Amino acid sequence: MNSMVDSPLQAQMSEAQSVPMTFHPKSHQAGEAHAQNERWSLERIQHLFDMPFNDLMHQAQEVHRAHFNANEVQLSTLLSIKTGGCPEDCGYCPQSVHHETGVEATKLMGVEEVRAAALEAKQHGASRFCMGAAWRELHDRDVEKVAELIKVVKDLEMEACCTLGMLTEPQAHALKDAGLDYYNHNLDTTPELYGDIITTRVYEDRLNTLGSVRRAGMNVCSGGIVGMGESRAQRGGLIHQLANLSPYPESVPINHLVHVEGTPLSHLEDLDPLEFVRTIAVARITMPTTRVRLSAGRQALGDGIQALCFLAGANSIFYGDKLLTTGNPNWALDQALFSKLGIQTT
Repeated sequence: MNSMVDSPLQAQMSEAQSVPMTFHPKSHQAGEAHAQNERWSLERIQHLFDMPFNDLMHQAQEVHRAHFNANEVQLSTLLSIKTGGCPEDCGYCPQSVHHETGVEATKLMGVEEVRAAALEAKQHGASRFCMGAAWRELHDRDVEKVAELIKVVKDLEMEACCTLGMLTEPQAHALKDAGLDYYNHNLDTTPELYGDIITTRVYEDRLNTLGSVRRAGMNVCSGGIVGMGESRAQRGGLIHQLANLSPYPESVPINHLVHVEGTPLSHLEDLDPLEFVRTIAVARITMPTTRVRLSAGRQALGDGIQALCFLAGANSIFYGDKLLTTGNPNWALDQALFSKLGIQTT
């Protein structure tokens, strides 16, 4: 198991405080400046997780309404532009060559295929188009090809996001120059559990990639997966890492583990849905100005739990029939839910 006790991230943190924060609504500009300078101890985050559910939801709503329209959700669509054959051994991922899941490796998609998918996403209301490739890392030989795909998305006047594995700082600058708005690289879980989930890279590799993205001037999209056998305290550890990045990510996808047959984690029991809602609420409170996104696993949540997630401060979803290789509610089901809840989309 990999431990990050002496990581650069933890060295940045201020002395832990055990008292919970009291939130005072401010203007967006003042609130954002305050939020990005806030430092969260594990004790304070655990206090949030352990609050009575109604109190936690109330606090999350106060924070959410101080910074966002509480009845608006941003729509992103995710496309797998290169599927399968990944050399990593992530225990949750059906695209790993280490797992027998039936996912076949493909080549990188061409410009016209991506253009058609992005145009369909835009026509259905998505404002951000995300492209994922099952690579351990971005190779220099592929940078120009990916840059062409980014330009296709930008030509459609959509925000562009990529998740391509680890990347170097020069590569990050090249993607930025091509017009990339966001780069996704999830921390996945707390540092203490990380080595039980993935052995082919270490936690520091993920932090280094996020550092390269920041220095290139791009927005960071980084979150994790819950329901991988972790305790509530370990879910708090994931939020602790994300909330104490300086600055914290502009976009935080929270994934609910999808149990894919053939992956090492497929046998795990489902996470209590209200624990998932608690995770959303704590992410909102600790990262007030981020987009907290409902990501993988939404199909299993149902309308009621998703509605609670929006109440807890989620204000973005992955939108479309498929997420990389797993299912997702279709366009019509999501629009029906938004209509019932009176939610506008952007």
